[in-house]
Amino acid sequence: MPPPKPAPRRPATTARTDPAPATPSSRVTMADIAARVGVSKMTVSRAINHEASHEGSRRRGNSEALRQRILQACQEMGYVLDQTARTFSSKRSGFVAALLPALNNSNFSDTAHGLTAALDRSGLQVLLGYTDYDILSEERLLRAMLSRRPEGVVVTGGTHTPATRRLLMNAGVPVVEIWDLPVDPVEHSVGFSNAEAVAQLVRDLHAQGHQRIAFLGGVPESDARGADRRRGFAMAMQALGLDASRQLSVGRAPVSMDHGAQGVVQMLARWPDTQALVCVSDHPAFGAMAECQRRGIPVPGQLAIAGFGGFEVAASCHPRLSTVEVDCFGIGRSAGDLLLRAIAAAREGQRLAPEAILIPYRVALRGST
Repeated sequence: MPPPKPAPRRPATTARTDPAPATPSSRVTMADIAARVGVSKMTVSRAINHEASHEGSRRRGNSEALRQRILQACQEMGYVLDQTARTFSSKRSGFVAALLPALNNSNFSDTAHGLTAALDRSGLQVLLGYTDYDILSEERLLRAMLSRRPEGVVVTGGTHTPATRRLLMNAGVPVVEIWDLPVDPVEHSVGFSNAEAVAQLVRDLHAQGHQRIAFLGGVPESDARGADRRRGFAMAMQALGLDASRQLSVGRAPVSMDHGAQGVVQMLARWPDTQALVCVSDHPAFGAMAECQRRGIPVPGQLAIAGFGGFEVAASCHPRLSTVEVDCFGIGRSAGDLLLRAIAAAREGQRLAPEAILIPYRVALRGST
């Protein structure tokens, strides 16, 4: 009988040499920079604030060389200047608060782009807040942002809670309401009349021969600008001696393409002889038009459809969608330019007289009507 085979030898285990996971270190301070370079905290402060340091030498060349060494150390160590003390002493926080209904809406993104473009060379930064079309969220966000002492505030629309209006009135900084021209503005405003824009659209549709016109929008209390557009529809229809009762509410803002598809089905069931449909924005208008195509309803042969906002989808779909085009970037840029003038006056202890800047819009009648 052969002897048993020896058991296979297991390889020797070795200790793990993987590096330990990185953990955040404590925040780098001005004292850390001073210790690394071998200077005082005051010298570091002067270098960061673009003042020539004379420590150790009276020659400007040596001072600039030292400043560059300090700035290099700041970069290598990841130092970020704490602006808190400067904010309290100078009352200049260096940022502007802006509250927008949505960040995934291209029109409001363009507005934010225009605002940042206007402020780009001023040194002011924009802190964005997202309200989701909710005035209570706007109030909560505004309270949080005001606690950080912005030098100016931009809010969307002229409809706010009473508490928000008090906060804006007592903020002590310039306030600009955009995308609207409120009858009773808090201070400054940049925008246009949403009601008059839709009224002009209705008048243009009537001039094409349409009389039985319907409106499709969201629940009025969910979107103040949408409610203004609904009001403009009713105002124009009544002025033309037409029936203004064909109005649908298909959900809370923002009204989507799916809402538009649902709404046009409801409209056709209630008022099958409708000749034209005005939607609160381009997205539900596109949804309504797509639903008509699925059902074999010719657009504009049987039903003309128009939207609002001049979104990219309006120019890309087939047929191209009639809409109200708005200079969204211009709203932001004009608000930023106005804020710069108002903030400059505030820094001099003065107050810029309230201004209302009208941003033009254009009714663009296209293939869908």
